[in-house]
Amino acid sequence: MSARSVYLDHNATSPLRPVALDAMIEALRLGGNPSSVHRAGRAARARIEAARRSVAVLAGALPSEVVFTSGGTEANNMALAGAGRARILVSAVEHDSVLKAAPDAGIVPVDRRGVVDLALLERLLGGTASPALVSVMFANNETGVLQPIAEVVRLARSAGALVHCDAVQGAGKAAVDFHGLGVDYLSLSAHKLGGPAGVGALIVRDGAPLQPDRRGGGQERYRRAGTENVAGIAGFGAAAEAALSGLDVTGLRDRLEAEIGRIAPGAAVYGADAPRVGNTSCLSMPGVKAETQVMALDLAGICVSAGAACSSGKVGRSAVLEAMGVPAAEAATAIRISLGWNTTPGDIERLIAAWRDLYVRVAHSDISRAQAA
Repeated sequence: MSARSVYLDHNATSPLRPVALDAMIEALRLGGNPSSVHRAGRAARARIEAARRSVAVLAGALPSEVVFTSGGTEANNMALAGAGRARILVSAVEHDSVLKAAPDAGIVPVDRRGVVDLALLERLLGGTASPALVSVMFANNETGVLQPIAEVVRLARSAGALVHCDAVQGAGKAAVDFHGLGVDYLSLSAHKLGGPAGVGALIVRDGAPLQPDRRGGGQERYRRAGTENVAGIAGFGAAAEAALSGLDVTGLRDRLEAEIGRIAPGAAVYGADAPRVGNTSCLSMPGVKAETQVMALDLAGICVSAGAACSSGKVGRSAVLEAMGVPAAEAATAIRISLGWNTTPGDIERLIAAWRDLYVRVAHSDISRAQAA
């Protein structure tokens, strides 16, 4: 009997939690349009509002501030386009759904740890009288590096700027407090924390401007037209409630990194000197291309991803590592390992063993080639 597959790519998508699946099945079984006034419609509406309360608790927001969307990409686009600010500043390590949504935005660089340069942000904010929208993510999807959002907000407020925070990779992995952070907009995605794909939320501070990007009915308090995805939202709510218990995997992540360091002292852990979410490790295997590692680990029954961004199955250079000043040849050897709600100590031991086997094979191959030469 083959060993269980080990899934360590939760930053790409986290497996659906059983409680989320149950909530979705129940919503699909009962049906109903939440805009209808009869009992079936009212029951569907009740499921949405219960989920809204759960998501609000997870994000440290009011239920009235939660706008359900089709996912993190829509939430990011909605904030950037709907805030009504002509001038936008974004960090160099943002997700493509931010960078491509605002192609003319000013770029705020990061240091070698992957942390946004606050001094330069302050200068950029003071460079014009035109109030801006600043978009800085909560946690990076490749390195797990946490950004100093409270400091970003402080600088933005002094310049009359609004602040958007993409917290897709933070919710369920670290404490996210919308009101405590003081941001105006915050993006979430269900499938990053064990909910279904195709549903997310934009948290909008009461009173913050938001121009709807579509026309239609009055759903989501006239902020997003279209019949709500009741089953998806129900699953999101159930996953959000389950995620409130937190994600205690930092010890597993630290053991992995310590063992990798012992096996290959030249291996780098990117962002290790900065605060990070506890589930993410972006590390290199010296001399071994990321795609080779991903394929070899996959053959060993372990799912991880390349540290670089992937599009249509092709691995390209990581813009995040490039922004951190990592040389291209070194960045090409980086993979991302991301733990989640169902990760076990045994999963980490299997990964360590498979990583060691691959590294030793490559090292011996290099020695053999050198001797033959």
